[in-house]
Amino acid sequence: PPPPGQTQLPDWDGLKLRVRTLIASHRVMIFSKSYCPYCNKVKELFRSMHVEYYALELDVTADGPSIQQVLAELTNQRTVPNVFVNGTHIGGCDSTYQAYHDGSLQKLLGDSKDTEPYDYDLIIIGGGSGGLACSKEAAALGKKVMVLDYVVPTPLGTSWGLGGTCVNVGCIPKKLMHQAALLGQALQDSRKYGWQYEEQVKHNWEIMVEAIQNYIGSLNWGYRVSLREKSVTYLNSYGEFIEPHKIKATNRKGQVTYHTAETFVLATGERPRYLGIPGDKEYCITSDDLFSLPYCPGKTLVVGASYVALECAGFLAGLGLDVTVMVRSILLRGFDQEMAERVGVHMETHGVKFIRKFVPVLLRLQIFIQVEQLEEGMPGRLKVTAKSTEGPEIFEEEYNTVLIAIGRDACTRNIGLETIGVKINEKNGKVPVNDEEQTNVPYVYAIGDILDGKLELTPVAIQAGKLLARRLYGGSSTKCDYINVPTTVFTPLEYGSCGLAEERAIEEFGKQNLEVYHSLFWPLEWTVPGRDNNTCYAKIICSKHDNNRVIGFHVLGPNAGEVTQGFAAAIKCGLTKELLDETIGIHPTCGEVFTTMDITKSSGQDITQRGC
Repeated sequence: PPPPGQTQLPDWDGLKLRVRTLIASHRVMIFSKSYCPYCNKVKELFRSMHVEYYALELDVTADGPSIQQVLAELTNQRTVPNVFVNGTHIGGCDSTYQAYHDGSLQKLLGDSKDTEPYDYDLIIIGGGSGGLACSKEAAALGKKVMVLDYVVPTPLGTSWGLGGTCVNVGCIPKKLMHQAALLGQALQDSRKYGWQYEEQVKHNWEIMVEAIQNYIGSLNWGYRVSLREKSVTYLNSYGEFIEPHKIKATNRKGQVTYHTAETFVLATGERPRYLGIPGDKEYCITSDDLFSLPYCPGKTLVVGASYVALECAGFLAGLGLDVTVMVRSILLRGFDQEMAERVGVHMETHGVKFIRKFVPVLLRLQIFIQVEQLEEGMPGRLKVTAKSTEGPEIFEEEYNTVLIAIGRDACTRNIGLETIGVKINEKNGKVPVNDEEQTNVPYVYAIGDILDGKLELTPVAIQAGKLLARRLYGGSSTKCDYINVPTTVFTPLEYGSCGLAEERAIEEFGKQNLEVYHSLFWPLEWTVPGRDNNTCYAKIICSKHDNNRVIGFHVLGPNAGEVTQGFAAAIKCGLTKELLDETIGIHPTCGEVFTTMDITKSSGQDITQRGC
């Protein structure tokens, strides 16, 4: 009988001749269907290799079903894509990719790389947390690895050593300055605990910065030693793709070298975004500058309401500085908004001023004018003019330092990705990947903060980098799990969370399907100094129809990161409200509040705590 979709018997001999002719006359022949995603994936592979192919779309060819039947007889394969290279049958999508990864595809193509091997098995662009973790894991699995890391100096000339944002201008110095501020509070509390001291206590910015930078320097050196011990080649150079499998590396002196690799990992991270108004890069600083600033910033305006903005504002105020936060709309976008507002209220109570719904621009003849420098110095004086986002009001004030913390941009636009065809999200510069961190170009992977739609957290990048190396070279199939990742915002009153924000949970599950348990609490350590009573807050969000499984965990209080880390493991294991109730708390601790919660939001009952 004729094949489905055809009304008359085909000329089988003629079709067999036609199929054989197509296979013989094309270096790469793909029998495909236009709507098939696996066919498109194979085509993408050959495009990324800059290899021309001929594709016959069987769904739009009149005798397509008959050709597919001929192919089934010829290859014993009934599916598409059906790929041939230089007359040799490769198979479908999986077989083609397998041939690519083991090098047999390149051999069939007569790729010159077969006679001129790649310089490296793996080149990683970016020496931050994710890139270093991936490089060391790959090297431990016996691969020849290179890491390129280059810090483009900030507009004020700040740069740093190996290790990426977290170590140099992120998590590490941030937590240490947060600790410096907490020690200031502890000094105040100590008087109530009987400590007597006559000497006036003051903070020395220069001593703190020097100590922190010395510690960071030891970490930078440790990373270099670790790479050397694992035989990973490290280049302090800027990497840029110039052709498939080949990069140009340019060092600080402008000297250029070229390197090839079978596989590449993008781990370039992000850098702070500027306002885009005249004067921002000339006179303002970002978190890239703050942690090594050689002088005390003095009266400071923090522009933005990101976690970076609030953390910096918090520890600067804790060190005794006059700090104002200029907020365009909401605090901590993407986080639970009830928790975010409680963070803001506590900061205001402790002296941080907030200017809501303003942006730093000056309208003069309908032209945006810059932040004006009134006086040079360390620090100098700046005049900031801001326009309300809701009306004609204009705000003017003088500051010593303006710190911009409005977000971060992925470092992907100037590394030659367009040259090799790697796609990025043009809106934010981030890289779309599949669930194995693979980009649309098969030999290029990406990890860390540059991933589109993924979490921007150091431990996530480290985990993703290790697991990627193990999949590539260790036979593993374990993928990075981006669900229920815990995090903490190190504001003066720390905010830890794991799982869904309440707004997101309502959006995803429906308010009627949730039960929210909450409680205020007063850490015992704060009772003697008599401060911040019923300021700390705990909340869990439970899914009613899933055995009251905890889908959102939120805590606002001291050591929130330590508390959250422990509960995160339980949430990963499917923690329910019943299991929390059955857990015996450690007394007296802050974490025990989660074992005694019995008031729901829906009840409207008072959650004020009156005793231990």
